[in-house]
Amino acid sequence: MPRLPNPSPAINRLRAAAGLLPIIESGLTTSKLAHDRAAMMAEFCLWSIPPAASGDPEIDRLADEVRTGLARVTLLLDALPA
Repeated sequence: MPRLPNPSPAINRLRAAAGLLPIIESGLTTSKLAHDRAAMMAEFCLWSIPPAASGDPEIDRLADEVRTGLARVTLLLDALPA
C-alpha cells in the first residue's frame, strides 16, 4: 500500500480552522461560548490563512472556506455585546 505524504503545517492549520468555525458559530448562536473566547478562536482562524495564494488547490480551497466562515463569525461577533 502506498504511503501518503505528510501534510504541511499550513494545511493542518487550515483544516483545524475550517473545523473550528462551525463550533464558534454554534457556540455564539446558542450563547454557550463567551464573546472574548470566540474572538480569540476567530483570531486563530484568521492567522491560519496564508497571506497569498499558494498554488496548491487544497490550500486555496480551504483558505477560501475559512475566509467565508470567518466573515460569518465576524458578523455574529459584531452583533453580540462584548
